[in-house]
Amino acid sequence: MFEIAEYIGTIAFAMSGFFVAVRSRLDFLGTLISVFLTAFGGGIIRDVIVDKTPFAFSYDMPAIMVSFMMLFLILFRFHKRQNIENRAFFILSDSIGLVSFSITGALIALEHNLNFTGVLALAFITAVGGGITRDIIINEVPFVFKTGFYGTIALLVGALMYMLHSLHIEGFYITLAIFVLGVILRVVAYYKKWSIPLI
Repeated sequence: MFEIAEYIGTIAFAMSGFFVAVRSRLDFLGTLISVFLTAFGGGIIRDVIVDKTPFAFSYDMPAIMVSFMMLFLILFRFHKRQNIENRAFFILSDSIGLVSFSITGALIALEHNLNFTGVLALAFITAVGGGITRDIIINEVPFVFKTGFYGTIALLVGALMYMLHSLHIEGFYITLAIFVLGVILRVVAYYKKWSIPLI
């Protein structure tokens, strides 16, 4: 389950990093950094916290997948399309990445017997850590701090994973159901413009 969610999240967030780089008019190196930070940043922070060699540094497949995804997007000239970040497939891919990485963060936390706070923290960090790092580097207010229900989804997924684990309700289909519900909630929240009240 972990590897499936990790690969799905990596591909989805690689696309997200690419589109953010295009919007910010970065050169090829800047785009490469944006893609890899978005795809791997949160997972690296997560694994360092639990004193584990980062998944992206242990297996070749994640880097290969990201490289092929970036090549695909360039060959089909996605960087020349206008307002790509407002299109449905971008919103869907970003939502898939968010929920997938929330799940992997929660799974790692549960594997290391962390408490409720630890599960929430790793779910959140895995999901948004890469994006926050990317946005800071390109001198933007991190996306998660501007979009009300974005980070909240990661916390909800983490809380649900912890609760079901405590009740010994686990397994592939349970995790799949959480994934589907999380993606639907994120997409609905985006189009309904749900947000957390400003202070």
